Amino acid sequence: MVAAEARLAARQARDLTRRKNALDLGGLPGKLADCSIKDPSQCELYLVEGDSAGGSAKQGRDRRFQAILPLRGKILNVEKARINRILENEAIRSIVTAIGAGLGNSDEFDESKIRYDKIILMCDADVDGSHIRTLLLTFFYRHMKEIVETERLYIAQPPLYKIKKGKNEFYAYNDAERDEILKSMKVDKSEIVIENGEQGESINSKGVNISRFKGLGEMNPEQLWSTTMNPETRTIVLVTNENAIAADKIFRILMGEEVEPRRKFIEENAKYANLDV
Repeated sequence: MVAAEARLAARQARDLTRRKNALDLGGLPGKLADCSIKDPSQCELYLVEGDSAGGSAKQGRDRRFQAILPLRGKILNVEKARINRILENEAIRSIVTAIGAGLGNSDEFDESKIRYDKIILMCDADVDGSHIRTLLLTFFYRHMKEIVETERLYIAQPPLYKIKKGKNEFYAYNDAERDEILKSMKVDKSEIVIENGEQGESINSKGVNISRFKGLGEMNPEQLWSTTMNPETRTIVLVTNENAIAADKIFRILMGEEVEPRRKFIEENAKYANLDV
């Protein structure tokens, strides 16, 4: 029965893949803001968490070589789903269609048709953003591993803080970096004003303002470009597959259906977590 269900799922997946406008380049996703350059070696695709951040990214990007695909909410956890259900998920279909090579790990995949040299995951620097990024990594690892193995998958590193003193502005990507910047500025704690988002810029202009970004949507297009998208100033992390066996085990524990191994892993490793709540 299991084998029969697997054959049925595979047939449905092939039918869906071949169906007109399902996963071919004849109909790119409606929310995709594509780039003008057609040479894949020069192009990059940002998968952006949320419509708000996606709108800022579209305005702030370099339209020549940067494409933007906003993703609403959390995508399907593919570790627990059959292939036919995976391909019925709108967000996953949009990603596969935008990349243009078909679904990975199958006869349908054609590496020569990959439309971007870099695929960059851009999520909020918070717990929800981490969850969405993990779901995306699970999808690529399980169903488009060729993207990982050819070193095309990256993770964007948006800042958490903007520190302003007078006309000088600095961006910090974690609490430790924020503290180092304040230390180098020889700032007295009494001078500091902490505000959420951008609301605090005009307060206490003789001291120091620390703006805490709630998410990518809090940044205007110029800030998103200069901190997270400009190739000259951004930080992006390459996703590699250095230890396939260990990676496979971790994905099964954290994203699979069995609860007990996941609970045990969390209990043993919670002390190492750096959660921004």
